Amino acid sequence: MGRPVASTAVRSIGACVTISLLVLSVLTGCTAASSADKPDVIVPGLPGEPARTLPADKASAAQQKPAFNEADVRYVTMMIAHHQQAIEMTALVPTRAARDEVKAIASRIADTQGPDIKAMQAWLTKVKAPAHEMRDPMPGMASPDQLAALRAANGPDFDTMFLRLMTTHHEGAITMAADLLQTGSDVFVEEMAQDVLATQQKEISQMKAMLG
Repeated sequence: MGRPVASTAVRSIGACVTISLLVLSVLTGCTAASSADKPDVIVPGLPGEPARTLPADKASAAQQKPAFNEADVRYVTMMIAHHQQAIEMTALVPTRAARDEVKAIASRIADTQGPDIKAMQAWLTKVKAPAHEMRDPMPGMASPDQLAALRAANGPDFDTMFLRLMTTHHEGAITMAADLLQTGSDVFVEEMAQDVLATQQKEISQMKAMLG
């Protein structure tokens, strides 16, 4: 009489194992199907690097950029000073320039770079960036003697001097922005640098055309 009971128990256990394996198989299949349903994502690379194609579950982590670095702080601190000199130069234009087109481009430069300075100062405060000591000369900056000569000029001579100095000044800003895009890591700072490249390259072309 004991054998039938044992046999029934074995069959019962076997059935339970079979059912458990079937459930596990279904769950595994559902998980695989769920992952397969999500398309791969193209993740842009850093400047100078190619884009990558990653599974959706890994793309999110890959797109998270690290926090700001020393290059970001250096760029923002220096670009604030760089923009401030541009504002100083454009402030001379209304009373000294002879050509309306020179006055117009100077006004556009001031209208753009004034708000940029405030945005960069706000970023430094927001991220609690450490102070950066500016030891190296910034590319494109006018010397004290050049600024003094610009203040002393009037009319057509002022126009020519202003356009030449501001063109060099813009070219220096472009050098700084291009360098930041290779070394920085903060998204906001990179966007500011991209804007400098787009805006100031266009203004350089306009000023060179004015110089003939």
